[in-house]
Amino acid sequence: MKRRLLLAAAGAGLAAPALAQGAWPSRPIRMIVPFPPGGGTDFVSRIAAQRLSDALGQPVVVENRPGAGGTIGANAVAQAAPDGYTIGMATSSTHPAALVLQRSVPYDPVAGFTAITQVGVTPYVLVGGPAMPGRDLRDFVAAVRAQPGRLSYASVGTSTLGYLLTRQFEALTGTRMTHVPYRGSAQVYPDLLNGTVAFILDNPSGSAGLIRDGRVRALAITRRSAALPEVPSFAEAGVPGFEGVFWYGLVAPAGLPAEIAARMQRDLARQFEMPAHRQELVARDVEPILSTPAAFAATIAADVTWMRAAAERLGLQPE
Repeated sequence: MKRRLLLAAAGAGLAAPALAQGAWPSRPIRMIVPFPPGGGTDFVSRIAAQRLSDALGQPVVVENRPGAGGTIGANAVAQAAPDGYTIGMATSSTHPAALVLQRSVPYDPVAGFTAITQVGVTPYVLVGGPAMPGRDLRDFVAAVRAQPGRLSYASVGTSTLGYLLTRQFEALTGTRMTHVPYRGSAQVYPDLLNGTVAFILDNPSGSAGLIRDGRVRALAITRRSAALPEVPSFAEAGVPGFEGVFWYGLVAPAGLPAEIAARMQRDLARQFEMPAHRQELVARDVEPILSTPAAFAATIAADVTWMRAAAERLGLQPE
């Protein structure tokens, strides 16, 4: 009883009653996903939601809140009560990249959230449809150089890591292309298939099935992938120094009691220690991480630093 009273008095804000009663979780948990259904973030989120539900014994309900490069959904998490009943799927785009590339982000990606765990990391693959020229990456680069600005590429917004890396690719290869933003990668693929846009730097979690089916082509990947073993790395394909991975992680509003964050991290890590559950992520080319809350918070802060430096080198101003 003394411990419960101390926890209630310790200042966990709106979360304190749940802890004091010792009842968390006593009802369903909402997981806000900041991108539309059907893309890589949505796939990973639904896997994580199911495994967290298994561990906690309560439904974890996915709520897609897309828009503004993921910042609308992320802000909804930041504004929620820190009571353990609203969490969100954070990504490299919604947190470090948004702060660096978007002029008015309504939240602090570090102080505005409680980091729970980094779920996993995945590479980027350059994937395109019939409008993408060239048999391989060298041919592609040569074709784009020959017609500056003519080729169009997709991203899920100018505040995302995919956009930042595409601009970095232009700088490394001496190319210039036309950017077409979308709300989510699931909306990109119909336009890739009909030739409206030529390519996107996307994650295999959203593109590997289409690549294996031969509906789109993959020219290179930022690191070798077991899911796409035939796709060379960018270094092997002729563009050394082009690297980058994308992470997914769970966050909650700032002020979530440490006990709740630690329990979610611990229980989810145990779920993904099971080979069958781990394979659910690996099959989508996501390497499970399941880091501690402190380690995940440090990752977010470090990524803000390197992305800000990259944007400055590229001359990118927040939009």
